[in-house]
Amino acid sequence: MSENQTISVHLLDKDYKIACPPDEQEALYRAARSLDARLRAIRDGGNVVGLERIVIMAALNLSYELQSANERSADRGLDGDLLQHLSEKVDRALNELQE
Repeated sequence: MSENQTISVHLLDKDYKIACPPDEQEALYRAARSLDARLRAIRDGGNVVGLERIVIMAALNLSYELQSANERSADRGLDGDLLQHLSEKVDRALNELQE
């Protein structure tokens, strides 16, 4: 089993150190780029002010999308384990950002 390594991701002009297994680093970088784009879109939209509120709005949007995807998967009889795993990873990443 691979040991976690600390990597740096860039979100809204700040660097964050996150522990990640080596085989999941590329996926984490992609997730960080996607999250950064979402955060910037919310910030640049001008309707939400303050870093904490921007992060909360992004988290709510992501949670809603994951919940909707879980429901669609359940409707089609698909296994929701992968979506649950992804949801938990998003939750952990957001918790690390708040620390």
